[in-house]
Amino acid sequence: MKKTILLLATILAFTGCKDAKEDVKADVKETQIEAAKTFEDVGVKLYALDGGTVVANQLEIFSQGDMYHGESKVFADPYYIIEHKNGRLLWDAGLAENLIGKEPVTTPNGAFTVSRKASVVEQLKLLNLTPKDFDFIALSHTHFDHTGSASEFAEATWLVQETEHHYITSDEQKKGDNYMAIAALTNVRKLNGDHDVFGDGTVVIKSMPGHTPGHQVLFLKLENAGNLLLTGDLYHFQENRDNRGVPSFNYDVDETLNSMLKFETYAKNKNADVYIQHSPDDFNRLPKYPKYLD
Repeated sequence: MKKTILLLATILAFTGCKDAKEDVKADVKETQIEAAKTFEDVGVKLYALDGGTVVANQLEIFSQGDMYHGESKVFADPYYIIEHKNGRLLWDAGLAENLIGKEPVTTPNGAFTVSRKASVVEQLKLLNLTPKDFDFIALSHTHFDHTGSASEFAEATWLVQETEHHYITSDEQKKGDNYMAIAALTNVRKLNGDHDVFGDGTVVIKSMPGHTPGHQVLFLKLENAGNLLLTGDLYHFQENRDNRGVPSFNYDVDETLNSMLKFETYAKNKNADVYIQHSPDDFNRLPKYPKYLD
């Protein structure tokens, strides 16, 4: 199996509900959480929270050759709350929470430097939520920069591609941290392809394998903000997308390239705004929320 990696996280947040603005009037000075960000929207609401920080010290591993040799890059790695009138979904879960309160840690091979400031419970409290308020959890994939807080959502139904579930629960994966991050998720709904979470086309999981065997992305139909696609790790930064660059650690190169083609066709057909989850640029183009924190 291909080795896992750690990548970064930052904080985004989307909302359009006046009640939600009231909910977050907590004493934010007592936390290390940055201002959240939002789209104003009267239908499906999307928030994104801080899952940590990773500096990619050896950017060349994000290609099949020696491209980016000697370069480094900071990635964003938010995890998301999707609120729908019929339920609430968590998408991805950031870095491991045992990093909280510690100095940044560099991996033994020097490839990444990782840190995390705030737990999911701390951040949900700003929105007057707890992990028990979630009906579903879905991970773009089971690398542990996307699963760090997953165990907090053991009461939610885990929406996972059957191929990904088979991969992460294999004997080989059970020996590592990736499996431990999702071991508590025992309420499982295995998927075999695309899945309309609430049955109305507003929140759709799209199967896009290659980065891992059951990698997936998320389509959202927001009433005021339009259609939006969250990429998972199909792409890590804009140049990856422009060049169809496939990281050296991907599970399957051909599957990745096929998924990229399928993704771009779908994005064009849906006229969807693409958000590369690990791109700080995509984070920075969002408006601030709540406004009193600007």
